[in-house]
Amino acid sequence: MSPPRPRLQSCVCRKEHNDLPWQLLDMFNNRLQDERANLTTLAGTHTNIPKLRAGFVGGQFWSVYTPCDTQNKDAVRRTLEQMDVVHRMCRMYPETFLYVTSSAGIRQAFREGKVASLIGVEGGHSIDSSLGVLRALYQLGMRYLTLTHSCNTPWADNWLVDTGDSEPQSQGLSPFGQRVVKELNRLGVLIDLAHVSVATMKATLQLSRAPVIFSHSSAYSVCASRRNVPDDVLRLVKQTDSLVMVNFYNNYISCTNKANLSQVADHLDHIKEVAGAGAVGFGGDFDGVPRVPEGLEDVSKYPDLIAELLRRNWTEAEVKGALADNLLRVFEAVEQASNLTQAPEEEPIPLDQLGGSCRTHYGYSSGASSLHRHWGLLLASLAPLVLCLSLL
Repeated sequence: MSPPRPRLQSCVCRKEHNDLPWQLLDMFNNRLQDERANLTTLAGTHTNIPKLRAGFVGGQFWSVYTPCDTQNKDAVRRTLEQMDVVHRMCRMYPETFLYVTSSAGIRQAFREGKVASLIGVEGGHSIDSSLGVLRALYQLGMRYLTLTHSCNTPWADNWLVDTGDSEPQSQGLSPFGQRVVKELNRLGVLIDLAHVSVATMKATLQLSRAPVIFSHSSAYSVCASRRNVPDDVLRLVKQTDSLVMVNFYNNYISCTNKANLSQVADHLDHIKEVAGAGAVGFGGDFDGVPRVPEGLEDVSKYPDLIAELLRRNWTEAEVKGALADNLLRVFEAVEQASNLTQAPEEEPIPLDQLGGSCRTHYGYSSGASSLHRHWGLLLASLAPLVLCLSLL
């Protein structure tokens, strides 16, 4: 029998990371007018409108995700399409969703009883190593950027470096990666360290002028998956007033294929113990993972997790923090640290650090890039001579 559901007024203010936009692509190729895609009757997903209402969900960072195999191919196009589907979803269901881009907008949605809907871009490969693309995505509503997904970008290392399944390229952040962090700070975009290597976590926490988030990561000491956050990093989270939003994927909760709601609460307890109650949030990852814990089968089950925290003697203030107040505090600090009057970062990534054989090289026509090109032309012109000499 489930414990009685709590009656905290803040239950309507929950924020989390949610991959419903990916399901809309995967199931319907983003055709929202397909009758099967109706969000009031949508089946086979962790999220639909009735489930959001039953879970008293007041806000979502809708994940704009495109897989790593789009890197150096059509990642930007795919990202734009997923941003478009979030915008269209909010317009199709205005009685349920309110598209917002600020902490003030979140509070407005709460007052109106709507689901505050923000865009988080999940994977640094979505900017294609371009500060111009980063700024364009900001203009289109991106309010957090996950620096990597489960692949390195040319400027930041991902978590698989720590398992040995990827080779380190940037030893955390390259000089261009540092410029990405500074530009995110300047714009007022939340920096998300889910999916990155420990070296990338530490480099970013030390460099960023504003708190950062882990949008869907759990505690390494509770489950020793490298997707989780180790205690030394949790102490940096505390020092920087940052936030870890716990992931509900079974393999990151119990390190097995099965998990339960109580084990999720164990992660919340541990992060609270090491980094403080202000560092804890709910990450969810609904519709982005194949297995979720028993008792947290979909977004309607959040009140049961809240009841578990109250049973563990969390105070009402601490629960409200995990629901929304901690995220709002971090978002407001990021907004306050932004400075749109400051000159933007302009130095592009070096040409020789870019992958992909189909790229054009417009703009790389001076300085070191020109020198590299000239050396290439020189070597190409010498090749026939070398061949001829070898035949003599």
